[in-house]
Amino acid sequence: MSVLKSPVVLPVAVGLLLVAVPYSVSMTVQCIYGWPNKPGYKKYIEALKPRRIYCMTKAVLERLKYLQYGRLYFQLKSWYETDENKKHYEKGITFGRRGQKLDLYFPPNVSRLNDGPPPLVVFIYGGAWGSGERSIYCLLARQMSEELSAVVVCPDYCTYPQGNVLGMVQDIADCLVWARESGAKFNFDKDKIVLIGHSAGAHLCALTALFLADEREELLMEAGVQREVAESVRGVIGLSGVYNILEHYEHERKRAVEYVSTMHKAMNGVENFPYYSPTHVLKEVGQEKLSRLPPFALLHGSSDFVVPVQSSCKFSALLSGLDVKVSLYLLPGLNHMDIVTDLMSADRRYYHPIYSCIKLEWRKLNLLHP
Repeated sequence: MSVLKSPVVLPVAVGLLLVAVPYSVSMTVQCIYGWPNKPGYKKYIEALKPRRIYCMTKAVLERLKYLQYGRLYFQLKSWYETDENKKHYEKGITFGRRGQKLDLYFPPNVSRLNDGPPPLVVFIYGGAWGSGERSIYCLLARQMSEELSAVVVCPDYCTYPQGNVLGMVQDIADCLVWARESGAKFNFDKDKIVLIGHSAGAHLCALTALFLADEREELLMEAGVQREVAESVRGVIGLSGVYNILEHYEHERKRAVEYVSTMHKAMNGVENFPYYSPTHVLKEVGQEKLSRLPPFALLHGSSDFVVPVQSSCKFSALLSGLDVKVSLYLLPGLNHMDIVTDLMSADRRYYHPIYSCIKLEWRKLNLLHP
């Protein structure tokens, strides 16, 4: 009897593995995050295309690699529970027009600095414009404050669906206004601010700097305030950033995740991609206002398949061609998550190589204390 069963069991098992599992995974993802933007029944026809099914399943399986960062998650959870650490931070400081919150971290050697108050880092996390939370980055902020002898703030912003990308930029600009007003209270130099962002956060940092330099009315700030804030931003450091939205959308299409991605939703549709693309905005800013832009430093891992390394390479070339100071660091072996998670603990593989690049830029900006 077993001899008769085995020829049947094997094909059934293979069928489940190659058909049932991928289709189940893909359908579940699309039910949760959204169906293709097609009319009527056509959205289901598009959703059931074999290429979309298998590409989406591959993308889901790639995310399982994030389980390797589980230890860091438990570390950051326990970090807040340790009473000794409470002296190093202040949580839940309200800022801005929407009452967003930020956490602030002090460098451990702040009392030993004799060169005036330390500079300020504003770290903007990523999350595809639709997720993220400031407390997740407590280990990163703590290490960054120590490595750079800087005060570090990590603000929340209105991710989709609570807001669109313009609202996110407004929140970051509000955080910078808060910094200008709060330097004396929290003992940091309000005129020495550096924006650092990862992935979508790097995109938002670049876009905020461009909107401020261009004095955009959409920020709902007086031009004089925008100029003051722009002058206080000494540099922008982007980690694996998205700078051309249309090109990244094409990359998402190749991976068959463009409809489940938050990106086009957060930007109110494909028609707004140029408006929200730093590469496009950069070409529209006049030469006089371009001179107000701070230096940029772009770091990108060569093994990044979520945001291809060409994103930073092309943005760097464009900045350089417009005489905006820019440094490009291509880091071999790093993927999209390593470049941010490895900043959280000194025992991570790429911790020192990444901080070496950031510190080099810090010295160029004359911000690194001896």
